[in-house]
Amino acid sequence: MRVRAVVAYDGTDYGGFQRQANAPTVQAALEAALAQVTQEKITVLAAGRTDAGVHAAGQVIAFDTIWRHGLSDLQRALNAVLPTDVAVLEVEEATADFHPRYDARSRWYRYTLYNVPVRWPLARRYSLHVAAPLDVAALQQAAQLLVGEHDFATFGRSWQGRSTVRRVLMAEWSGGPLRLVFDIEANAFLHRMVRSIVGTLLLVGRGEMDVERFGAVLAACDPGQAGPTAPPHGLCLMEVKY
Repeated sequence: MRVRAVVAYDGTDYGGFQRQANAPTVQAALEAALAQVTQEKITVLAAGRTDAGVHAAGQVIAFDTIWRHGLSDLQRALNAVLPTDVAVLEVEEATADFHPRYDARSRWYRYTLYNVPVRWPLARRYSLHVAAPLDVAALQQAAQLLVGEHDFATFGRSWQGRSTVRRVLMAEWSGGPLRLVFDIEANAFLHRMVRSIVGTLLLVGRGEMDVERFGAVLAACDPGQAGPTAPPHGLCLMEVKY
């Protein structure tokens, strides 16, 4: 049967989700746990290839297995052998042709900032420390320019050299005064797109770029006009919608 599962992980110590030869990855951890529990060689499919250091609260995976016990038993067994920074939150049987990436309608990412003059060490793994005051109204105004269908070539590249047009369904800032979060949902994302957007929006928040200029940067389809790419540890894949 094909199993669909929701997985959460702290990406700090991983080279990303996708299996690599020279770094630990979340996919490799999941496949090793599946091999130990099922005694099968199983390849895991995923909804998104999160980068090194990026976290997930709602990554969706799928895999085929001949497991003959209950799915709750499979979930318990996997969580018993997985590293403590990876957990299987939900499992269910899926249709034989379900694919977590190609069947997804949208993905929701969240980038978290800790906006205070002095860094707070307990927030360092999951949020970016920004010491300078930020103009949240300007951040929100600029973020609204992202909503809709645009060519996002300024902010990322396609994994396989295909179209860089994406449809953003929601882009908004919330929280404060200390903790700010940027939520963005789209039908799909380019490589490093969210982090590049956040890095450029921070120029707006600090008054180094106005909202009109941000719109021009988006329309330019020129990666050279984007701001510095925000670091990975503030980013989390929150949910994949089907």
